[in-house]
Amino acid sequence: MQRLKIGVPLKRLEGPEKVTGRTRYAGDLSFPGMLHARLILSPYAHARIVHIPKENLGIDGVRVITAEDLPPSPEDADAPLLAREETRFCGQPVAVVLGETEALAEDAAAMLRARIALEELPAALDPLEAMRPNSPVVRPRAGREAGEAQAHATVDVQEAPAIEAPNVASHVRYSRGDVRVGFAEADVTVEETFRTPIVHQSYLEPHATVASYDPFTETLTLWASVQGQFYARAEVSRRLGLPQTKVRVIPMPVGGAFGAKILHLEPLVAALAMVSRRPVRLVLSRMEEFFAGTPAPQAIITAKIGARRDGTLTALQARLVFDSGAEPGSPLNIAALLLGGYYRFPHLEIEGFEVLTHKAPVGAYRGPGAVQATFAIESLVDALARALGLDPVELRLKNIVQEGDPMPNGRPWPRIGLRECLEALRSHPLWRERRKEPHQGYGLAIGGWPGGIEPASACVRANPDGTFHVLVGAVDLTGTATGFAQIAAEVLGVSIEQVRVITGDTDQSPYAGMSAGSKTTYTVGAAVKEAAEEARRQLLAVAGDQLEAAPEDLEIVEGRVQVRGVPGRAIPIAHLAKLTMQFGAKYPPIFGRGESSITRQSPGFAAHLAKVEVDSETGKVQVLEYLAVQDVGRAINPAEVRGQIHGGVAQGIGWALFEEMRYDAQGTLLTASFSDYAIPKAMDVPPIHTVLVEVPSDFGPFGAKGVGEPPVIPVAAAVANAIADATGVRVSTLPITPERLHQALQSPS
Repeated sequence: MQRLKIGVPLKRLEGPEKVTGRTRYAGDLSFPGMLHARLILSPYAHARIVHIPKENLGIDGVRVITAEDLPPSPEDADAPLLAREETRFCGQPVAVVLGETEALAEDAAAMLRARIALEELPAALDPLEAMRPNSPVVRPRAGREAGEAQAHATVDVQEAPAIEAPNVASHVRYSRGDVRVGFAEADVTVEETFRTPIVHQSYLEPHATVASYDPFTETLTLWASVQGQFYARAEVSRRLGLPQTKVRVIPMPVGGAFGAKILHLEPLVAALAMVSRRPVRLVLSRMEEFFAGTPAPQAIITAKIGARRDGTLTALQARLVFDSGAEPGSPLNIAALLLGGYYRFPHLEIEGFEVLTHKAPVGAYRGPGAVQATFAIESLVDALARALGLDPVELRLKNIVQEGDPMPNGRPWPRIGLRECLEALRSHPLWRERRKEPHQGYGLAIGGWPGGIEPASACVRANPDGTFHVLVGAVDLTGTATGFAQIAAEVLGVSIEQVRVITGDTDQSPYAGMSAGSKTTYTVGAAVKEAAEEARRQLLAVAGDQLEAAPEDLEIVEGRVQVRGVPGRAIPIAHLAKLTMQFGAKYPPIFGRGESSITRQSPGFAAHLAKVEVDSETGKVQVLEYLAVQDVGRAINPAEVRGQIHGGVAQGIGWALFEEMRYDAQGTLLTASFSDYAIPKAMDVPPIHTVLVEVPSDFGPFGAKGVGEPPVIPVAAAVANAIADATGVRVSTLPITPERLHQALQSPS
């Protein structure tokens, strides 16, 4: 067997099970006595609950559960599991029907939906209107919460003084220098207001959870499609007032998440199991996913930048408004930080507001906050280059941040590969040999992600057959388990076939943070590397005693430990492992333990180039070709890294041209199915060229950085800039649909 090293492209180890349909997801589980749950969702953005008929549905084998039936929760006042007295968004669960079969539950739910009595109330729907002091109040206490999006990246927050507006959940401000002086020094200024829509993550697998409660031991078990079992355990125990040791979360394979499966309805399903004393399964329908999901937030960003005639930037002033829906937790802080963080602005002033509205609470979506902020700043920088008559690559190279430059919060940027990415883009044939054809245009944009950090641990155990088990507590969303196997195999000196990665539940696995924020390989991979190194030391110690050689004189080759340079003096790993697991053994079992508590971030940056063609008569845009250059630190598995980039570009094209959750004047969702909510199809995704730049991290395993977030961040801006290059018209609202572009072409400002 050939030894596989890191940096070698490798197919995902779990791939065959998934493509052949053998993988069991949470929705596939079934237990004796299991009840099936169906949600009753509010059809109104804001309403008073008048009456929920719980009896006399005329269907045996069903039970209706309302908020009053659930265990009391310390969090109920601000975020009830089921609506109490009032509903705060269209799609909020107000009741649950439990049925002996799925058909019974669905029939009873349809009947209950027709009989429930709600009184519609005034709603705050537009975030700018919701900021007014006299706007309908969304939530009595609109205090700041960390939110799921904040779990993706760690940023220093500069809280600004609270303002007198009941729906403003938080107010942040970053400042440096004096923007009045900066704009006075500018020869050219550009200013625009940018709007990005509410966007759904559009994962293939809907939310699915199964819960079971044992009243004798008072223990709760959940089988859930979540991105982090330990975070889910902590939140479920907090919401239900249970000790964490009484909650066990078994992570199931996740059929797509992109930030939306950190935590959602798991506490509710757990509460239903506690009330019914029977296993309960809830699998959302696609329409329920749109109504009750946690999409990416709408943003309204007004920004102005100034520069001297030679392209030197002088000032940035920006105001961000993020629509958080019915609960706080939007990625406002990340957006504000990145908006002013890509370029050296001697003077800047950034002010941000997180606003509550009567819409579904938002959650994380790949690069939360970064797509919105990057669309704004990169569109302005592109417009500035055109106004100054400068090459857009050279303008960026002149002004981009480098290691040591301050972020808006004053902290210095660590080592980053932004310059290397731009230089690689500049030398690529798609840019160097570009030719302007009629109705075609080229647009580039940069984007970055600060990177997440969270403690993690891992274990590596030798088996009697010479194989190794790697035990982690991290959910595999994107092939990270394959990367862990490569890391362990590299350290141990064995083939990939001799390593198996196991993701354990909260009762059995070492702790790891959630799989989010481009930090899984960065943090958990570092723990795997340390655990493998410890297992290797133990293995060589046993071999050294057996071979009467110093451990430093030994090497591992093709499943055997041998004296370096003397292949004849060797012992198979399997034999050494058996010596540690038998009666009377004088060696302890080979069991390596590794920990990671990295406190320094390793940001990932990318530079993208889009080539588009615009139909001037219809406004339809076709992306013809795409280049994505990304600093990945060190590509553990280049095949998976390139796959991440391809997926991010496809999703970014969705942001740019297709996706938007639309509501009517009463706050009712109009795009509640894939018939109404457009996402890119295969024909909409162009050939994608990828260039991997490797500026190694000082902290990640073998220099690796997180790679999941950056690929989506610059896409919308790059496509918008290409459209402006092709048409001379800049559209500042996403998505750039044929209707919007056609209207702009008919009446250019």
